[in-house]
Amino acid sequence: MATTKHSKQRDAIRNFLISRKDHPTAEVVYANVSKEFPNISLGTVYRNLSFLVDNGQAVKVPCDDGSVHFDGNVMPHYHFQCTECGAIIDLDFNDSKPEKALVSAASNQFDGIIEGSVSFFYGKCPKCSKKQK
Repeated sequence: MATTKHSKQRDAIRNFLISRKDHPTAEVVYANVSKEFPNISLGTVYRNLSFLVDNGQAVKVPCDDGSVHFDGNVMPHYHFQCTECGAIIDLDFNDSKPEKALVSAASNQFDGIIEGSVSFFYGKCPKCSKKQK
């Protein structure tokens, strides 16, 4: 098994993701991490984000509008995307019953082994829904 060289830039990218709840794009990560590492390139940010995703340290969140966002929270949870402003918000249920029920229902219709699920909820976020009232 190949060992991976430690990287301060990768640590900064991961720490930035963990500190955020708004699921930034690679460009937003780059804009913020480049303040600490002015010589970092957008390509380096993309490569490190891919590394973090591939190694279970971040989650890639593809969106309907074609953009890709990143999440530092790798625990199973659901996402909501606002159809108005594009915000991505974590939906954390207080227990795992909804996910277990969904996996159970899917398992009844599938002969394989389901190990998890990804669901996206869509609509208007609280901020955008207040604008319409």
